[in-house]
Amino acid sequence: MAAPVNIIVGSHVWVEDPALAWVDGEVFKISGEEVHVHTTNGKTAVANISKVFPKDTEAPPGGVDDMTKLSYLHEPGVLHNLAMRYELNEIYTYTGNILIAINPFQRLPHLYDTHMMEQYKGAGFGELSPHVFAVADVAYKAMMNEGKSNSILVSGESGAGKTETTKMLMRYLAYLGGRSGVEGRTVEQQVLESNPVLEAFGNAKTVRNNNSSRFGKFVEIQFDKNGRISGAAVRTYLLERSRVCQISNPERNYHCFYLLCAAPPEVREKFKLGDPKSFHYLNQSSCYALDGVDDAQEYLTTIRAMDIVGISEEEQEAIFCVVAAILQLGNIEFAKGADVDSSVIKDEKSRFHLNMTAELLKCDIKSLENALIKRVMVTPEEIITRTLDPVAAVGSRDALSKTIYSRLFDWLVDKINFSIGQDPNSKQLIGVLDIYGFESFKLNSFEQFCINFTNEKLQQHFNQHVFKMEQEEYTKEEINWSYIEFVDNQDVLDLIEKKPGGIIALLDEACMFPKSTHETFAQKLFQTFKNNKRFIKPKLSRTSFTISHYAGEVTYLADLFLDKNKDYVVAEHQDLLTASKCSFVASLFPPAEESSKSSKFSSIGSRFKLQLQSLMETLNSTEPHYIRCVKPNNVLKPAIFENANIIQQLRCGGVLEAIRISCAGYPTRRTFYEFLHRFGVLAPEILAGNHDDKVACQMILDKMGLKGYQIGKTKVFLRAGQMAELDARRAEVLGNAARTIQRQIRTYIAWKEFIALRKAAIMLQSHWRGILACKLYEQLRRGAAALKIQKNFRRHIARESYLTVRQSATTLQTGLRAMTARNEFRFRKQTKAAIIIQAAFRCHVAYSYYKSLQKAALTTQCGWRRRVARRELRKLKMAARETGALKEAKDKLEKRVEELTWRLQLEKRLRTDLEEEKAQEIAKLRDALHAVEIQVEEANARVITEQEAARKAIEEAPPVIKETPVIVEDTEKVNSLAAEVENLKASLLSETKAAEEARNACTDAETRNAELVKKLEESERKVDQLQESVQRLEEKLANSESEIQVLRQQSLAMSPTGKSLTARQRAMILPRTPENGNVLNGETKDTTLALSNVREPESEEKPQKYLNEKQQENQDLLIKCISQNLGFSGSKPIAACVVYKCLLHWRSFEVERTTVFDRIIQTIASAIEVQDNNDVLAYWLSNSSTLLLLLQHTLKASGAASLTPQRRRATSASLFGRMSQGLRASPQSAGLSFLSGRGLGRLDDLRQVEAKYPALLFKQQLTAFLEKIYGMIRDNLKKEISPLLGLCIQVPRTSRASLVKGRSQSNAVAQQALIAHWQSIVKSLDHYLKIMKSNHVPPFLVRKVFTQIFSFINVQLFNSLLLRRECCSFSNGEYVKAGLAELEQWCSEATEEYAGSAWDELKHIRQAVGFLVIHQKPKKSLNEITKELCPVLSIQQLYRISTMYWDDKYGTHSVSSDVIAKMRVMMTEDSNNAVSSSFLLDDDSSIPFTVDDISKSLQQVDITDIDPPSLIRENSGFGFLLPRSE
Repeated sequence: MAAPVNIIVGSHVWVEDPALAWVDGEVFKISGEEVHVHTTNGKTAVANISKVFPKDTEAPPGGVDDMTKLSYLHEPGVLHNLAMRYELNEIYTYTGNILIAINPFQRLPHLYDTHMMEQYKGAGFGELSPHVFAVADVAYKAMMNEGKSNSILVSGESGAGKTETTKMLMRYLAYLGGRSGVEGRTVEQQVLESNPVLEAFGNAKTVRNNNSSRFGKFVEIQFDKNGRISGAAVRTYLLERSRVCQISNPERNYHCFYLLCAAPPEVREKFKLGDPKSFHYLNQSSCYALDGVDDAQEYLTTIRAMDIVGISEEEQEAIFCVVAAILQLGNIEFAKGADVDSSVIKDEKSRFHLNMTAELLKCDIKSLENALIKRVMVTPEEIITRTLDPVAAVGSRDALSKTIYSRLFDWLVDKINFSIGQDPNSKQLIGVLDIYGFESFKLNSFEQFCINFTNEKLQQHFNQHVFKMEQEEYTKEEINWSYIEFVDNQDVLDLIEKKPGGIIALLDEACMFPKSTHETFAQKLFQTFKNNKRFIKPKLSRTSFTISHYAGEVTYLADLFLDKNKDYVVAEHQDLLTASKCSFVASLFPPAEESSKSSKFSSIGSRFKLQLQSLMETLNSTEPHYIRCVKPNNVLKPAIFENANIIQQLRCGGVLEAIRISCAGYPTRRTFYEFLHRFGVLAPEILAGNHDDKVACQMILDKMGLKGYQIGKTKVFLRAGQMAELDARRAEVLGNAARTIQRQIRTYIAWKEFIALRKAAIMLQSHWRGILACKLYEQLRRGAAALKIQKNFRRHIARESYLTVRQSATTLQTGLRAMTARNEFRFRKQTKAAIIIQAAFRCHVAYSYYKSLQKAALTTQCGWRRRVARRELRKLKMAARETGALKEAKDKLEKRVEELTWRLQLEKRLRTDLEEEKAQEIAKLRDALHAVEIQVEEANARVITEQEAARKAIEEAPPVIKETPVIVEDTEKVNSLAAEVENLKASLLSETKAAEEARNACTDAETRNAELVKKLEESERKVDQLQESVQRLEEKLANSESEIQVLRQQSLAMSPTGKSLTARQRAMILPRTPENGNVLNGETKDTTLALSNVREPESEEKPQKYLNEKQQENQDLLIKCISQNLGFSGSKPIAACVVYKCLLHWRSFEVERTTVFDRIIQTIASAIEVQDNNDVLAYWLSNSSTLLLLLQHTLKASGAASLTPQRRRATSASLFGRMSQGLRASPQSAGLSFLSGRGLGRLDDLRQVEAKYPALLFKQQLTAFLEKIYGMIRDNLKKEISPLLGLCIQVPRTSRASLVKGRSQSNAVAQQALIAHWQSIVKSLDHYLKIMKSNHVPPFLVRKVFTQIFSFINVQLFNSLLLRRECCSFSNGEYVKAGLAELEQWCSEATEEYAGSAWDELKHIRQAVGFLVIHQKPKKSLNEITKELCPVLSIQQLYRISTMYWDDKYGTHSVSSDVIAKMRVMMTEDSNNAVSSSFLLDDDSSIPFTVDDISKSLQQVDITDIDPPSLIRENSGFGFLLPRSE
């Protein structure tokens, strides 16, 4: 921070202020080395020019997120930048790669939620706003990439938020790493759960903090080779042991002592504890309780934490026994004994405490007393036991207390580590160091000396790291830095720790001499270090000394140094506690290796130095990262920024030291673009020339005559003070330009005044001439008006006379015409009434006669029809009694009679409506029935002929056998088959006769059925299909035996009992006519008996095997077919339609077990294995959605009684039964399909199939694949545009040509380059839309894809905008707005059919960008912003944008401070009301539709005109796919 060299009158500067540390102002006078400044707080300050620093007037109002970007890197600049950011709740700021965290003293949950973690995961350091997550992410990536352990050093004074920062670091590392192979609590949870235990035993109240950690904690988070958390450990360093025995006012001892004194009464009684004021170790200070802290409640919290950590109740009791014993031990006092230099227990009270201590530690009372007041000295000749004087006995007592407490603390740490679980095989870790910061109080003792020694060590480590980072920056930019000096504090460390002449060594030496006092120790220090520049002797004190630390001078009182440093390891103490009957106490003191009884000297200072050395070795083995925590005020309240306090902390934290290191080199660094943008005005001719940016920068610097600067690869490096010099030159140039502008403006104003005066004179003349003209005009107007009045008055008199005469004539005419009209109306009214009366009477007479005739006719008809029906019923009952021997036939006939009776009753109910059309219907029905009989007889004849041909084929079987898979082995089987054919012919004749009889019996009832014509036509169509099926089967099956057996097996599968092949099933290949719609049951039984003897097991198994093989071949062919890209027929996917038709024809939906569904799913899965092939994904998305739509309209879950034998029997009981059931009854022949040709139409015509479990499972799997394919297409598009979105959120920096006006061509090229990234996104959207259109993906799914993609774009752009301050600028808003216009144009071109509401998904980024580019923001009220400009954005989001906004184009300001204050109040209310305060948006990656949505949204699919693929078109097994003619 070199002194400025070009401060002039009018410069804006910083000067020192006793209250505010630094205050800004404007120089109004310079007198030699003195500068006179008008400050902004209304005062006048005078300072030496070397103590004045320039202020950057062009610094952004919200500060910069990295203070290395400051134009002036000095102490007031750093402080002002932190203050501006803290005012906007930006608590994190970088200084290079060091993070400064200012404690906000309030909840900021939006900074630490999962959304924020997702944003920082994988983001580059410095890419997003400063955050503790960014530091953790860098450490994690460095560990994973380089395989080296990393450490994060969290420092700061008490209350600065170190512990909270450590928690956030562990939370983020747990989020990144997870936990490998372990369920339940995370490592972060386990470490945090141990905090209450460590805080109870390691924290205490200090002058500045109520809960200050008095030890260093290094949390090792261990990772396996995959980067997952595999374990953790807590290492503790430098516990302040002396605090156990000595505390100063107003501090407290460790919390655990006070918690135990506030325990429940039974616990206090057990340990004989009382008020803390009664214990010597606690009453050295007047502070016993903390504000807002209930020690009794904290005791219970500590107990719970011990339970969670895994400390058993026995161990807890032993721990508190030890704590109580230390308190009791401190109350033991000593008095002089009878002998010289001897001591005894002072009184009974001390004796009581001695007994209590022995009881709690479970050791011998006498042994304890001897260990306190006696020492055993081992000489070569003998062992001597000597007594200690009271002072030495007190030292012995305190040494025992410190040793016990230290061992207890170490045991707790080991227990916690065992609970968390360490990974001994871990090769890499991230350590988080939370250690006390630099301390400087009014009275500083040995504790502050040790703490500041630790911080000096850490500061040296920090300085080396900062200098290393500077070196890396200079090396990266390839500049010469060899002459830069390194700021080091090794001289202070030598003063403290060097052997043999350091302060710690001299202190240990003084402690070893019994006669040494604090005065002799201080005099030794004064003599030894009188020439050391870091050591200062105070003038007014004989026992104080001052050390000049890196953070400032600290004066230490040497009065208690000797007492606090003594830490004898007394053998008697070791033996006493090793022999304790309490296993816990004995475990704290395992037997020592040395058997000597002598006391071994040890000091806390030496032990502290060794532990510090161990810590530094650990840190040196890791890659360090630094977080400096700052406490903004001492009242611990939000929104208070105390400058002096923070400056002191920045000094103590080494931040200003890091700035000094930067200032020793090149504190100001600017990229070529930034340098030219700011200082291009110094040499406009260079900008206008065609020079490279680097060359242009060099030329400007040379023109200004600067020396010592460096030009790197991408940046200009300026020495301290050179930035101020350039700014002064720039201010001079701008001042001259301003004066030129002022001169021109004044000329313009004078000219405007002259023009205004001339215009005023002309206006006066014009007005006067106008007045004269008005007077002349008034005279002429009055004369014309008089003439008009006379003319109009005369016309009025004449008109009044004429109107009076005309009105009289009109009145006479009206009266005469009205009288004539009334007479005519009266005559017509009378005539009409007479006609109405006559008509009504004649209607009544005719209607009465008609009703009587109608009633008589109905009575006659009903009687006659009832008589005929009873006669028919008697005939049917007689026929039923004649066939009583056959029970099954009887049951069926009774059912038929009941059915006929029901239909008769139905006809009676319908007779009234059909009476008038009775004669015509009977005639038509007879004609139709006669025609049907003729057709059925012809069909019977054709079938019999076909059976004869089949018999001949059997006789000619030997040559045919060679061509078919069925082999006839011997003649006997051929004969049996021939006999079976003869039996079938006989069965055909018998069934024909039975059908004729049944038809005759039912003719009278059926003739009155209104639906007979339609159902008979359906029967005729089925007979035609039967004939065609038989013909096709005959052509494609060379062996008639296989044909007949296949039909038998399928008929058997459909039989009610499933046990015997009845004649009715065997005859299913016969033509079904209205006469023989069902064969008589008697004949059926006879035929069954006749055929049961000729049936053989061998003849059934082989056809069944052939059937399975044939079905398997068909399935293989289908799978092979759909594995190819079959394309589309119109807009319908061929593969989906073919699969659906095949599954429906094969009845696959109704079987309990099949493999075809799994094979189809496997085919789809194998097709979409290549996730990047969007064409294939879109093809299968179209097919799967269409197939799912067909299944949704076809399948229904089967009920409990569906497809039972009774249902099937009832379905096929009669022709009328089949017709009444409609299409629910499936065809019972393999060659018969209702799906052929005209049988299948639109979705409305599809029949419902009661699906079994495999079909329903197939539907679920298909739904899952549809969602998976949809997600893959969506994610592929996201992956493609994600890199582009990162480029679209921030306007690319244009070349230097854009800085020079008048280059329209280069500006046009630059504009084209600016929009290129957005056009790339539009191209990606077009590409995907084209793919989905070409594959006929349903528009509903296309809309969903683009809606989610635009939502993703909205989330990514909006979150990046809120996290990166450089994006919240005016020019960046214009850039993003132009890009959004490209997207809007795309939505318009894509039409609403495919884009849907995608544009509405960008509402957040659209409103945010609209806010950035709107003018006159300070004039906008909060209501206008929230209701009109940005109604969608939350208060947190608006506050974030408002505070981060900066105008890089016009230099305007953001919204007013009043609006900001109102926003802050509303945010506080929201946080109090537990409203989510996260300002980031969340990307929704769920599937945004259901199967029902698809079913409702997709159009109906007509699959009747789908041509099968060539691969299966010629195959006879897929003949049903061919279109049929009507």
